[in-house]
Amino acid sequence: MAEQHTPRSLIVTLYGAYGRETSGSLAVAELIRLLAAVGVDAPSVRSSVSRLKRRGLLEARPTAAGAAGYALSADARQLLDDGDRRIYARPPRGAGDGWVLAVFSVPESERSKRHVLRSRLAGLGFGTAAPGVWLAPARLYDETRHTLERLQLAPYVELFRGEHLGFAPTAEAVARWWDLPAIAKQHEDFLGRHEPVLRTWRSRPDATAADAEAAYRDYLFALDSWRRLPYADPGLPAELLPRDWPGARSAEVFGALHRLLREAGAAFVRGALPARG
Repeated sequence: MAEQHTPRSLIVTLYGAYGRETSGSLAVAELIRLLAAVGVDAPSVRSSVSRLKRRGLLEARPTAAGAAGYALSADARQLLDDGDRRIYARPPRGAGDGWVLAVFSVPESERSKRHVLRSRLAGLGFGTAAPGVWLAPARLYDETRHTLERLQLAPYVELFRGEHLGFAPTAEAVARWWDLPAIAKQHEDFLGRHEPVLRTWRSRPDATAADAEAAYRDYLFALDSWRRLPYADPGLPAELLPRDWPGARSAEVFGALHRLLREAGAAFVRGALPARG
C-alpha cells in the first residue's frame, strides 16, 4: 500500500465510490474484506472506523441484511456530494466566471476558531489575497457555504462574488495567492504514480472483466489520490496558469481510469459482499 493511502482515507474513498449504491451501510467484516484487497489489515480497519465514528463521519446503521453496520452520516454525505462535483466533473476554467471572496473576523476570545477557519478555507482550495481575505473560483460558492454552515463558522464570515480589477495583472496575482509550484508538484506526483497504471490497463483491453479485484484496487488507489487534487487545485482559470501546467493531463488520466476501471471495481465489491435482498 502506498504511503499516502491511510486506512481512514481509503475507507472514506470506498464509501464515496461504492457505499452509496446499496443500503449505504457496511458491516465491519465487509469493510475488512474490501480493504484487505488494498493492503489494510483488520485492526487498522476497526480503529479507523472508530475514529471516523467519533468524528461524526460514520454512524451505526443496520445493513440491508439486518446486521450491525456503519453508514455515512448526513454531514459526510453532503461532504461527498460536494466532492463529487469536483472529482468527477471538471468544468471549464474561465477567468470571466469571477471569484468568491471570504472575508472573516474572529474575536480574540475565540481565536481557536480562526485557525479552524483558515484551515477549512485552505482545504476548500481558497488562496490568500490578504490577511482575513480569501478567494476561490466563484463556482465554489455553494460548497463553501455548506462547509461553513456545517462547521458553525458562518457567523464569522462574509461571502462576496466579484472580479479582479487590479492593480497587478491577474495571472501575477494568482501566482501570489496560491502556491502554484506546490500544486503542480501534486499533479506531477499523481501522473508519476497513475499514468503507468493507465498504460498497463490500456495494453490489456479485456483484462478488467478477468481481474476485477485488480481493477478495484487500482481504481481505489487512483481515486484516493485524485480526490485531494481538485481541492489543492480548485479549477483555477487556464489562462492564468503557466503554459506547461500539468493539471489538464492529470485530470485526463484520472478520467480515463474512472471510465476503464470503476464498473469492474463495482463488480468486485458486489462479489465480495453477501447477497442482499
